[in-house]
Amino acid sequence: MSLDIQISLSDSDLERFVSGMKQAESKAEALDDKAIIASARELLGKTKSDELPDFIATRLGHLKTLIGMVEDVGFALPDEDKANVLSALTYFARPDDAVPDDIPVLGFLDDAIMIELCARDLKHEIEAYDEFTRWRVAEAKRRSEDLDTLHLTRHDWAEAQRAEVIERMHRKRQESYVSGNWSPTLFRIH
Repeated sequence: MSLDIQISLSDSDLERFVSGMKQAESKAEALDDKAIIASARELLGKTKSDELPDFIATRLGHLKTLIGMVEDVGFALPDEDKANVLSALTYFARPDDAVPDDIPVLGFLDDAIMIELCARDLKHEIEAYDEFTRWRVAEAKRRSEDLDTLHLTRHDWAEAQRAEVIERMHRKRQESYVSGNWSPTLFRIH
């Protein structure tokens, strides 16, 4: 039997999380990118042995995506976007969580809520990265190459999308000729 529980955060609740994020950012100013990422990875490491509720486990998957997005050389996240993601990850660099992580079941609840808030703010970046990684996996499979040794970049991805659009344009043009719906009147198309 499953049970749906809805958590509604009031404006003051959200302000507490925003305040917590700002505190984390100020405390993390002295940390470099690697230290911030290491702290987020440490949180993921703490959760591996725990039996976590799906709500928390799903959000931790978003955290893994955020880390991947920053570290993925092929994706080459632009500096401004990278700064936003690193800013989101600073919350996990602070040892003084609202709910201490060692409390069974609920210890990662505040982390999951913060991840959810960050994932909402970074929704478009996450969608683009997910699309890129799906393409990269499919491309490696199509080429019958090992994903770890195949170096594909955002530029390769953009070129593949451009080629796909051009191919679709040509296919639609050809289909319109075949169906007899249209033929060029002003010029000859090859």
